[in-house]
Amino acid sequence: MKQRVVVGLSGGVDSSVSAWLLKQQGYEVVGLFMKNWEDDDDSEYCSSRQDWLDAASVADVLGIDIEHVNFAAEYKDRVFAEFLREYQGGRTPNPDVLCNAEIKFKAFLDHAMRLGAEKIATGHYARVRFNESSGRHELLKGLDPSKDQSYFLHRLNQAQLARTLFPVGELHKSEVRRIAAEIGLPVAAKKDSTGICFIGERPFREFLNRYLANQPGPIRDDRGRQLGEHVGLSFYTLGQRKGIGIGGVKDKGAPRGGGEHDPWFVARKDLERNTLYVVQGHDHPWLQSHRLEADEASWIAGGAPAPGSYAAKTRYRQADSACLIEAGAGERVTASFPDAQWAVTPGQSAVFYDGEVCLGGGFIASAS
Repeated sequence: MKQRVVVGLSGGVDSSVSAWLLKQQGYEVVGLFMKNWEDDDDSEYCSSRQDWLDAASVADVLGIDIEHVNFAAEYKDRVFAEFLREYQGGRTPNPDVLCNAEIKFKAFLDHAMRLGAEKIATGHYARVRFNESSGRHELLKGLDPSKDQSYFLHRLNQAQLARTLFPVGELHKSEVRRIAAEIGLPVAAKKDSTGICFIGERPFREFLNRYLANQPGPIRDDRGRQLGEHVGLSFYTLGQRKGIGIGGVKDKGAPRGGGEHDPWFVARKDLERNTLYVVQGHDHPWLQSHRLEADEASWIAGGAPAPGSYAAKTRYRQADSACLIEAGAGERVTASFPDAQWAVTPGQSAVFYDGEVCLGGGFIASAS
């Protein structure tokens, strides 16, 4: 009997090539398309209908069955509600991290098991390795450094990794595109999706406006001078440069900023006083942090790593930075950095690595 693998077919090139690779390896492959959002899926910004048609076309070319499953209720309850809570609290969440932990590797995994699957597979650029000496599964970075997605997968546990395959994690994106073209997949040249699935390419502030009340307040600089008015603290994130609304203001003689023409950046939020603080110059001290604390830590091995020297990312697409994990007891982890980290943002994930092994991480609570 062939092992049955259920592949999350998104209608993109990565999951499509993943399904083909698994079929080449002798697995019985079944495709599953997840619909995670339906509030306004007929709008110009949501591509789920086209994605479903693309996924069905791929399944037809590959000669595999495909099922359409609606996880919109689970997504709204487990991911979107938390997303809104975080923004209301002045933080900047990463819903892709929650989506992986709560939907793709819980709801999808459970559904696949009910279909008789031995394993599931996705098109993520990451790898899984079983370490015989420790008896545990490890999450490794994808071999293509520009596409590695281990950051988004850091909350997976041993039971989830034991049942997961990442077929394109061993490949570079250019090779995935080449394979797709060679075997005649209809999505070979399809652009990678960008943004959050339920927002798509739409203006972010316009989307949040539907769900969050905006309470305007003052924008002040590091000397307390009012420079303008913000539209609501939820609509700004630390390090933000565009869309602040004070582009023409010059800060003559700012003691710690850059020159008077240097751009302004969001640096702090004071929820109590409903005040947004901005500073001038990318290297302003308010944008630099040497220490962070993260909550709700999740460790792939099942427990925190021993205190010591590791590497970390405080945002996706950031190069690994040397760090010292000072303590990882319970659900809180404290880490320090010899080199200052720029615009460390509460609500984002701090993810820790030992070489190519992703150890896990937590949600940034504070930085200093």
